[in-house]
Amino acid sequence: MTPSPLDDLLGNRWLWTAVLASTGAQVLKVLLILLLERRWRPEAFMETGGMPSSHSAMVAALTTGVALTQGLGSPLFAACAVFALIVMYDATGVRHSSGMQARLLNDLVEELRTVVREGFAPLPLRVLLGHTYLEVLVGTLLGVGMAWVAFRVL
Repeated sequence: MTPSPLDDLLGNRWLWTAVLASTGAQVLKVLLILLLERRWRPEAFMETGGMPSSHSAMVAALTTGVALTQGLGSPLFAACAVFALIVMYDATGVRHSSGMQARLLNDLVEELRTVVREGFAPLPLRVLLGHTYLEVLVGTLLGVGMAWVAFRVL
């Protein structure tokens, strides 16, 4: 008997390894905030940016899983690797720059607020949008490690 599409989806080790790597990175982010800043911030689980990069963990786990099962010469590995590199580049480039610009604009708005005062209350921009190179590296290593365990140990 042929497996149903739902069985295929639920049995997709590549997908679930990637999702687990991303989720693990987000949990680790909350735990690192608790450990290093002594603050309980469970809402950080749903935030972008910060240590480690869950996006990098996800694409690295997917790419590693494909590499281990399909080989480094497969077209699927090539597609995953290119996708992963774009995601990681975007996380450290465009998104990181956007976060830095948001921080600067928020500072400018605060300065204007002290000068204008009357009715000037724009909402602050989100600052943690992207990642540093270290955050992406740690996320990548986390994703590779999780895929290695999922496809070589389990």
